[in-house]
Amino acid sequence: MTVEFRPAPVGQGIVFIRRDLPGLPIIPAVIAHRADGPRRTTLSKNGTAVDMVEHILAALNGLNIDNCQIWVDRAEMPGVDGSSRPFVDALQKVGVVRQSQWRPKLVVNSTVRVGDQNSWIEVSPNASGTCVLEYKLSYPDEPAIGDQSYSTEMGSPLFANEISSARTFVTRAEADSLRQQGLGRRVNYKDILVFEQTGPVGNQLRFENECARHKLLDMIGDFALAGCDLVGTFTAFRSGHRLNAELIRSLINQFSVQSSLRKTA
Repeated sequence: MTVEFRPAPVGQGIVFIRRDLPGLPIIPAVIAHRADGPRRTTLSKNGTAVDMVEHILAALNGLNIDNCQIWVDRAEMPGVDGSSRPFVDALQKVGVVRQSQWRPKLVVNSTVRVGDQNSWIEVSPNASGTCVLEYKLSYPDEPAIGDQSYSTEMGSPLFANEISSARTFVTRAEADSLRQQGLGRRVNYKDILVFEQTGPVGNQLRFENECARHKLLDMIGDFALAGCDLVGTFTAFRSGHRLNAELIRSLINQFSVQSSLRKTA
């Protein structure tokens, strides 16, 4: 599989282009084209889909890249090492160009919450005009994971080294269930963190709270589907892709998008 990042004109946003299909169908990375599915983010338009796009979107959003064409030759994106770091490295190698249009933004001016007491995500106004993210993880029955948290500000220079390299994780029970469903058969313990009671199987953590960092990485990827900068303080508890998308839909429906002071890239 080949993923090729190409420059995009001002205002196009982030789009996937299926070079393997007749007519080179384009799938914009916006919330309107998100398709429901378990444990990953899928985009679909007119029957054409791209699957497992969250780590690519996280790399772009984390590096403040607004306009980009992503040319791919199959539906499912590569898992690489289970993180966004390989995509970040490729993008940083070629660099980013500042473009001549202001980046739109959505400012949250009242508290919005989705989910229930077991898993939720909430956003409240941020007086400093920034986007602050915090993820709280709780696995009370998995002592090797336990309770973790991580927070950051969108656009932080720490993204590349401190967040993008955090990897996908599952418990041993979840891994066995996925294999019984025919999923992840080409994945081994070096491609993903599989946790037993004592820790990851055949692998080592990059960070003590790597699981919380990865969940926050997924938030950054899913929030790219807003298609604009977000201003607010976001706090998530045991949430995932579905609730991330539900919150973005709610914000777009409730608040207006306005001009930003940051140029597009």
